[in-house]
Amino acid sequence: MSVFKLRSEPFFEDKNRAFWILQSAGWSGYFVLRTLGGLANAMGLLFVVPTALTTATGYSLTLLMASAYRRLIRQQPIITWGVSIVILVLAAACFSSIETWAHATFYQPRKMPEGIEFFGAILLDFSLLAAWSALYYGINFFLLLEEQSSRVERLESQASSAQLAMLRYQLNPHFLFNTLNSISTLVLLKETQRANAMLSRLSSFLRYTLANEPSGYVSLAQEVETLKLYLDIEKMRFEDRLRAHFDIDPAAASARLPSLLLQPLVENAIKYAVTPLEEGADISVEARLIGVDGDRRVLITVTDTGPGLNDGPVRPTYSTGVGLANIRDRLAQAYGADQRFEVQTERDEGFGVMIEIPFQTEQPKEVA
Repeated sequence: MSVFKLRSEPFFEDKNRAFWILQSAGWSGYFVLRTLGGLANAMGLLFVVPTALTTATGYSLTLLMASAYRRLIRQQPIITWGVSIVILVLAAACFSSIETWAHATFYQPRKMPEGIEFFGAILLDFSLLAAWSALYYGINFFLLLEEQSSRVERLESQASSAQLAMLRYQLNPHFLFNTLNSISTLVLLKETQRANAMLSRLSSFLRYTLANEPSGYVSLAQEVETLKLYLDIEKMRFEDRLRAHFDIDPAAASARLPSLLLQPLVENAIKYAVTPLEEGADISVEARLIGVDGDRRVLITVTDTGPGLNDGPVRPTYSTGVGLANIRDRLAQAYGADQRFEVQTERDEGFGVMIEIPFQTEQPKEVA
């Protein structure tokens, strides 16, 4: 029973200690019951001697059986059960022989059980050791299953974390390239103050991106501050062509959501609305609470005044855009089916995306 380990049960944290305690308690109970049974049937105190020898024999045999079973439990089923049955039969025969000898020697000298009495002793001892074996394998198979289940959960958690990390760090390379290129240009033009400011903002933004856990959550207020930092960097490139507007309901500011969830939407708006238009475009981020107490939800929209889906440069759709697919996958990881993500295709002007999530002010649990 060396595989003993039950989660959240301190008793089973030490496998060997748990085995010895259960082994000793079980055979002690056997000795007590057999002794009380003998005394109740007026067999006398001398009955204790063969009972003690029998108990010691069973205790020792099951230690040997446990050693063998420990090696068999991870083998192929046919090997495990076939060899276990052979071991059980041999152990029962040995147990019965020693038990009958002990009774004939210490309790009823010169009277060896024969025929049906000996068969009955073998059958009783076989049943006892078979029950011990079934309990051993039953407990250990269950614990192995728990161990494998725990391992699968850890692997799934690691895979989920790795996927979230991949999704969250999927910043479009053109953002970094364009920002660094702008800094380089400012340096060449000897506009060191603007170059330093842009470099400082980029450093702060990247520090925030890399410092937080990939599966971490932030408040909506923190997410908006990060968006403003990102837009400050882009505004130094586009100047008056980039016009950002925020309308955040104070009641929704404490809502928790996956960090950097909205950044790809703003980046998408800059790429497909601000960049291609000489006059630039407006980007609006709005958030408000909807629903009633007990079922309150946060509705977030990111819109722009650039070309729509059917105008100008071709935008990525819900199913094909990397940034939008990124958000869709992160929402599914965080909330399962309890979320909504829609591209607003019926807009009169520009492009918009709507996100609806549960209103939670504490760290939500990830949905597998």
